[in-house]
Amino acid sequence: MAGVIFLMFLEDVLFLQPNKNSMEFRYQDPYPIQKDDTVYKKLTSDYVKVEQLGNREILTIDPKGLELLAEEAMADVSFMLRSSHLASLRRIIDDPEATDNDRFVAYNLLQNAAVAAEGALPSCQDTGTAIVMGKKGENVYTGVDDGEYLSRGIYNTYQKRNLRYSQVVPLTMFDEKNSGSNLPAQIDIYAKKGNSYEFLFLTKGGGSANKTFLYQKTKSLLNEKSLEEFIKEKISDLGTAACPPYHLALVIGGTSAEANLAAVKKASAKYYDHLPTEGNEAGQAFRDLEWEARVQKICQESSIGAQFGGKYLTHDVRVIRLPRHAASCPVGMGVSCSADRNIKGKITAEGIFLEQLEQDPKRFLPETPPHLEEAVEINLNKPMPEILAELSKYPIKTRLKLNGTLIVARDIAHAKIKEIIDSGQPMPEYFKNHPIYYAGPAKTPEGMASGSFGPTTAGRMDVYVDEFQSHGGSMIMLAKGNRSKDVTNACGKYGGFYLGSIGGPAAILAKDNILSVEVVDFPELGMEAVRKIEVKDFPAFIITDDKGNDFFANLAH
Repeated sequence: MAGVIFLMFLEDVLFLQPNKNSMEFRYQDPYPIQKDDTVYKKLTSDYVKVEQLGNREILTIDPKGLELLAEEAMADVSFMLRSSHLASLRRIIDDPEATDNDRFVAYNLLQNAAVAAEGALPSCQDTGTAIVMGKKGENVYTGVDDGEYLSRGIYNTYQKRNLRYSQVVPLTMFDEKNSGSNLPAQIDIYAKKGNSYEFLFLTKGGGSANKTFLYQKTKSLLNEKSLEEFIKEKISDLGTAACPPYHLALVIGGTSAEANLAAVKKASAKYYDHLPTEGNEAGQAFRDLEWEARVQKICQESSIGAQFGGKYLTHDVRVIRLPRHAASCPVGMGVSCSADRNIKGKITAEGIFLEQLEQDPKRFLPETPPHLEEAVEINLNKPMPEILAELSKYPIKTRLKLNGTLIVARDIAHAKIKEIIDSGQPMPEYFKNHPIYYAGPAKTPEGMASGSFGPTTAGRMDVYVDEFQSHGGSMIMLAKGNRSKDVTNACGKYGGFYLGSIGGPAAILAKDNILSVEVVDFPELGMEAVRKIEVKDFPAFIITDDKGNDFFANLAH
């Protein structure tokens, strides 16, 4: 035993000895972005001036300039998208290898972008967590807590525009309330050389954020066979809950788990597109273009497609390789969803600038819609047994047009209804008589019936389905994304259905398909209150049926 201890000690001593062949000191910018080809628009020349301090030129920024930039960034990114993203959607429509379902989703997303760009209805009802990443030059002076003024700009936009307040704040470990302002924001500010201030603004909704994953792996992953098998498995797990087509980011390595996931977020926003494409001995981050192509092919061959089967689970893939500790290999995966809300800004001696997003998405729409099989019309105002009997005639993947009444209920409403059942009281009749739409609206613009009102992720409500269906409720559910085997089993046991709605086009659903909205229960819950809505030609697909068939399970096999 003593010999073993001695050998272990000896090994550590040898490991710690200085290496005579070690490299000389060399500092490497960890993320050497080689260029910025972003097209910016100038907001103003106000709020900035250059002052001389000794032999240094100091860029002095009036804090009101930070407030203005954040306010304008949050407004633009909530209603407009990058031209490159819209062009990618058009390529799906034009691709002869795309499925009808791929084209249907892409066409709806382009229509949605055109509606959102009008400035009343945001592109997604989940108007997200406001995230600001800043790089502040050493010769930039504001004289304030920059986070406060950036937060005020964010606050202004969420107060003035038809955006949803999604942030809840904890009062105790278990008690929470909506902040009523969509604050707090996430604000991360870094130091850099020079006298400019650079920004990346993001509004990430819960759907896409919930599809960010960290895997703590080891050196054993770093060979072609193991890495490819790992990626295939994780792409299958990714599913459609975050509204594809995705911009997928895969980051391998990182000096810490936190560094890995920060790189995932920025890579999904295309912030690292101009990294080098090879590594060096100083450990620079780089894009691996070969693996990007391989992962894109894996995504296409998964047949998951743009939500309902096909080729386009992803628009594109970014694979970033980072240095790592010898005993650790963090791997991060994340997406920017169909609401690809990322925008750059900067403040220089010339003024305050913001990335120019696309103002005319209609130019990407084809002259005629893609040809599709006629959808089956379903009258939701019939008694529930009759609706179930009608749905039972059709196989999974059938495209539907829904007309009539839906009940809208999300996470907190489901928890409240479970409390009612647990207390021995009957389930509310509205949960039995109508299909349940998992959603939560943004603010309603003046003169409109509804604010942006797309579906939320179905999987969060999976735990309630068996019990609720046993009480005669949740017999037809409408939401986005794949669900667990428990939901398939419950639908087979009780004769229920899960219908998939397109994730992403919340603005066009509000404009064209929702006729009225009325709060019917728990009004104190705000956007989580139970609502009754009347819909016309509301698009959906049969995903899980009363016979135990599940569309996404079929894809997996």
